[in-house]
Amino acid sequence: MSKLSMDRRKFVGALGLGTAHILFANPLYSCSPLVSGNDPFQKVKLGNSGIETTLIGMGTGVHATNRTSYLTKQDKQKSIDLLQHAYDSGIRYFDLADTYGTHPLMAEAMKNMNRDELTLTTKIWTRNGGIPEPERPDADIVVDRFRKELSTDYIDLVQIHCMEDANWTETLKPQMDILENLKAKGVIKAHGVSVHSYEAMKAAVKSDWVDVLHARINPYGIAMDKPEPQEVVEIIQQLHDAGKGVIGMKLVGNGKLRDDSEKIDNSLRFVLGLGCVDMMIIGFEEKQQIDNYVGRVKNALGEISAG
Repeated sequence: MSKLSMDRRKFVGALGLGTAHILFANPLYSCSPLVSGNDPFQKVKLGNSGIETTLIGMGTGVHATNRTSYLTKQDKQKSIDLLQHAYDSGIRYFDLADTYGTHPLMAEAMKNMNRDELTLTTKIWTRNGGIPEPERPDADIVVDRFRKELSTDYIDLVQIHCMEDANWTETLKPQMDILENLKAKGVIKAHGVSVHSYEAMKAAVKSDWVDVLHARINPYGIAMDKPEPQEVVEIIQQLHDAGKGVIGMKLVGNGKLRDDSEKIDNSLRFVLGLGCVDMMIIGFEEKQQIDNYVGRVKNALGEISAG
């Protein structure tokens, strides 16, 4: 398949107009919006995984490492109220991980939520560091702990977290097989990977095991696996074409664009308009941020629908 090509000056100019996603409407690709209307909470399908959830999801890994994050460091009730506000606003997807330490907070918040409406994603850490213990138990043991921490019988999506190696599908095959078995038993609904390198993302394209993938994507190349967005979009499109669910993350450049309103809007329009990213997750710290982004996404969807 031919690579996407475009004039960099034209691309930068389109960013200023918020229309950069249109430049990816290459005949070789099916880059047309997956969503319709301007509802930020419309239901979307994550590829062929069987999971259907809201277009916007809440990430809980802001400033996260070693089972701590923004939500675990602030007042517990404030974090629970934030999760509840996300739910009350219409968000039904919540993104968790062992390294974030947010399972107990989510379990507490879920007491006032309908579990059947939720999509809970969490991630297994297999690398050195990242979590307090040096041991890395098999995936079935870890998932059993996750379910206890979350007070839930099943988990919608379990991923292997932060893959960088090009050969991760070979070195982690034993854990992948365990997760496949857990899916067959109904303990989890789907499995996949969160990637943090271009080579790891390319390996995911070739893996039939990957149901859903987290990909870092924004039009500015910040906190992404490649500095040129078109290279990342090309691989994401291949993932989409292969029937894998694609969840966009780092839309605000890992927080680096948080104070630039214009770039935030450009990024939202860009990712929403690609047609190969099924949904997006955003890490929220305050209720006002949720309300703000809901409005931004609604406006972006309206502009995209209007052409």
